[in-house]
Amino acid sequence: MRDDIPMDEDEAREAAEAVYQALLARVGEGSPEHRLTATRRAVELLGDPQRAYPIIHITGTNGKTSTSRIAESILRAYGLRTGLLTSPHLVRFNERIVIDGVPISDEDLARNWEDVRPYLEIVDGELVAEGEAPLTFFEALTALAFASFADAPVDVAVIEVGMGGEWDSTNVGDGQVAVFTPISLDHTKALGDTVGAIARTKSGIVKPSADVVSAIQPPEALVELVHAAELTESTFAAQPAEFDVTTTSVAVGGQLVSIRGRAATYNELFLPLYGDHQAQNAAVAVAAVETFLGRGSQPLNADLLEEGFATATSPGRLQLVGIEPSVLVDAAHNPAGAETLAAALRTYFDFDEITVVFGVLADKDARGIVRALATVAEQFYLTPVRSERSLGIDELGELVLEQTHEDATYVYGDVEEALVAARDWAAERPKRAVVVTGSIVLIGDAMAIAEAGGWKETS
Repeated sequence: MRDDIPMDEDEAREAAEAVYQALLARVGEGSPEHRLTATRRAVELLGDPQRAYPIIHITGTNGKTSTSRIAESILRAYGLRTGLLTSPHLVRFNERIVIDGVPISDEDLARNWEDVRPYLEIVDGELVAEGEAPLTFFEALTALAFASFADAPVDVAVIEVGMGGEWDSTNVGDGQVAVFTPISLDHTKALGDTVGAIARTKSGIVKPSADVVSAIQPPEALVELVHAAELTESTFAAQPAEFDVTTTSVAVGGQLVSIRGRAATYNELFLPLYGDHQAQNAAVAVAAVETFLGRGSQPLNADLLEEGFATATSPGRLQLVGIEPSVLVDAAHNPAGAETLAAALRTYFDFDEITVVFGVLADKDARGIVRALATVAEQFYLTPVRSERSLGIDELGELVLEQTHEDATYVYGDVEEALVAARDWAAERPKRAVVVTGSIVLIGDAMAIAEAGGWKETS
């Protein structure tokens, strides 16, 4: 591949798809290696690109991606060139690596991959020689993202942890600000079966003399975060003591939010995202940016903050992908996320009846998710997830029946079949809606189907 010869669109798309397939050939994200040495060796060979810009590092159980996106949007409003790493993607792999608000182009993705691939292969060889597994999907992705941000170049990178914190491959970067969204039970096999143990693992992103910003946490999580800050001689700003949401009200297309930040109070800002939880995410993002720009002592520019909020997006998070009938997708994939989704549906919408199109991975607490959703769902249309980790449809059906009843539980062969049936049902009466949730893979498929079908186009 010659750098001086531009690719045409088809060539670039084909080359970008080849990058994704090369990454998929590695061990997947569901089986992370509990190590940093491999990724550290890879970025070392690449010249430590993660040291070329400051980092805001974000972990937690729920709200990581939305908080990352809001923070990045505010920083971009300030005129900073930003990098944003989030995971997983919904429709296209490029979504994970965002530069200045735009997913990395197919051509840049392919060229950056060609630059880093030889060094990743060197590390693979060294690891195998030492009896270890080669770089995983996420380890290779992390090295690629850090190199892409350095190549751009960016002024600041907002980095979302893949899983956990301490041994997550993104932790080869040193965050000037370590941010914690709410911590609860998830990925228990990898992270631990108590909130305290999970928080302890996540607290590993706190680096010496960093600034720490935390959302409201359960007491057992807060203890671990405070301890990590003390050990590293880091500052610690916790919600609600040092910042919080003061008011929020429903508005057309989102909500009006007032936030007491670390340095000032910001009133009546329009946030084009639904749900009280998004107001909380916005408060954490504001505190994180205040901390990054002025260590929490300098108020943000009101006009720039307003712009940052107004241009913030969070795809797949209570996102309307269809009208007439209404179809929403949400990435709730654990009980806490499902409870948040149910609360938002009650508060921000006035639907009379809701059908949930639902599929889930086998390692998730499906029973807990269904229990939360059953408080707002008229019925469940069940579908397998397009993943080898999908919970079997028969097992899922039995589980949902425990929480509902036969007249409320329907099984379909795939998400498209379930969506057709759900939309037909919703179209029969006004104020009916379809909500797709349970798996990020599932909602990504639903979003692609909705876009292809023109579900938001009006006749």
